[in-house]
Amino acid sequence: MPVSTRALDREIARLAVPAFLALVAEPLFLLGDAAVVGHLGTRELAGLGLAGTVLTTVVGLCVFLAYGTTAGVARQLGAGHRRAALAQGVDGLWLAVVIGLPVTLATSVLAHPLVGLFGASAGVEDAAATYLRIAALGTTPLLLVLASTGVLRGLQDTRTPLVVAVLGNAANLALNIALVYGAGPVPRLELAGSALGSVLAQAGMALALTAVVVRAARREGASLRPDRAGIRAAGRAGVPLLVRTLTLRASLLVTTAAVVLAAGSASGDAVPIATHQLALTIWSFLAYVLDAIAIAAQAITGRHLGAGDVAATRAVTRRMVRWGVLSGIVTGALLAAGSPWLGAVFTPDHAVRDALVPVLLVAAAAQPAAGVVFVLDGVLIGAGDGRYLAWAGLAVLGGYAPLVLLTSALGAGLAGVWVVFGVLFMGGRLVTLVRRARGETWLVTGATA
Repeated sequence: MPVSTRALDREIARLAVPAFLALVAEPLFLLGDAAVVGHLGTRELAGLGLAGTVLTTVVGLCVFLAYGTTAGVARQLGAGHRRAALAQGVDGLWLAVVIGLPVTLATSVLAHPLVGLFGASAGVEDAAATYLRIAALGTTPLLLVLASTGVLRGLQDTRTPLVVAVLGNAANLALNIALVYGAGPVPRLELAGSALGSVLAQAGMALALTAVVVRAARREGASLRPDRAGIRAAGRAGVPLLVRTLTLRASLLVTTAAVVLAAGSASGDAVPIATHQLALTIWSFLAYVLDAIAIAAQAITGRHLGAGDVAATRAVTRRMVRWGVLSGIVTGALLAAGSPWLGAVFTPDHAVRDALVPVLLVAAAAQPAAGVVFVLDGVLIGAGDGRYLAWAGLAVLGGYAPLVLLTSALGAGLAGVWVVFGVLFMGGRLVTLVRRARGETWLVTGATA
């Protein structure tokens, strides 16, 4: 193997492996809460589930704070402007605060109406509102975690976010146990204690990551004061990535709606809905493997284009696409091999287990394409090509949504819906991304895209 190829592989692995471990640590936060709250009762656990859905949606829509900051900081770093890179990173932190404060207030004040949208029973709704009203205070810290993580990724550092994620999870679990059940002088707060423990852990993570960025900015002489022009620029850059994220989430919601539509026409059979949720959960977990390579793609692509090195950008893109294909083949093969047994991990219902097998086989077949999609998505984000990603996302959603709903209405089963998901949604994304990557338009060099 040529030395240059080895060097590329080492660089990709150096960024992707810690990124993957940090990504896996994210869902463990809610899992830790669930493990503690679950012993309080079913009502409390259901309330946590509803409140967690609201919070993950709000924070998930702001993932552009990480992606946009990674791309911008990496470009400035590649251009040799480390001070400007950190100044841009500080602007991203201030944008997180500007967005986070009003969102925190709105989520906390509107906690009851928000969880009421799910139509749960009064007891579950009250529990969810109790949790959300307190947990909303962690919104701004979580957005600061996203922004500061983006800065560090742009600086080619994915290890620090990993360390903070691990320590944050450990602190969250310890605080939850102490505050939910009481320990020594700490009173028993039950569900409210779980929310408070999470907020404290999130605040600690935000403080640790922000401190790392602030120290780096001071070393380079970058200003820490809010720069209105810089914050506005960061906000404008984030809008296309927000649209992209909305199209992705809308596509998943439409897929779930198609499954519910098919289940409703089958005398309200809950098996397809439960099976779909399990399949989507497994699909989402496997996405962490592919998303880790995409994060490496963001950081490396931005740096090379900032340095004006188009040849290196092309070379690393080709290499990362191979990584994506290989990762997709491996995850697909593992998923197919485990499909007869994975259902038993989640449910004792044999009907759900049997229905899950063909769906997982369809999902396994789509994994290699998903590997390419995730990598090229990361490459184009790193290149600052968010506007194209937004329009491409709208185009794919516009073509996919009516067809998957029509397929469901015509009586296609759950596996049929997933075939449409794999062929039209993932296939549509694959076509739009490969077409763009083969062109030259996105290869904009220099410190700004």
